[in-house]
Amino acid sequence: MTVYGIGTDIVQVSRVAAVMTRTRGRFAEKVLGPDELRIYHARHARSAARGLAFLATRFSVKEAFSKAIGLGMHWPMTWRALQTLNEASGQPVLRASGELAAWLEARGISARVTLSDERDYAVSFVIAETAEAAPALATTHS
Repeated sequence: MTVYGIGTDIVQVSRVAAVMTRTRGRFAEKVLGPDELRIYHARHARSAARGLAFLATRFSVKEAFSKAIGLGMHWPMTWRALQTLNEASGQPVLRASGELAAWLEARGISARVTLSDERDYAVSFVIAETAEAAPALATTHS
């Protein structure tokens, strides 16, 4: 595998909370994909703080992923086209859909993610990879 790009992001959870207040909760619907939204609502119902942490980590991952693939938040990278879900083991995995999935597939890009949150911050790190061999580095000899 060859590294295509790397992205990282850190989010202050209180800023996400402020956006949720300002948008009367619509921010979650704008940012989260359908599976993420279902999980968010279940977590929020049990604990508002855990629901907010879930939203903050997923927002952070989308930002980090957009940096790793070099698009930023521009088509085909959209908020809801990328979801961070968990394997049964708890390992986070990325799932792209629609035009983003097609864009990634056409370029042979896959990605790995790690994320974490504490009371005040959520952080994520994404490595986008391709199966292609990396080009050789040019070297000079003196």
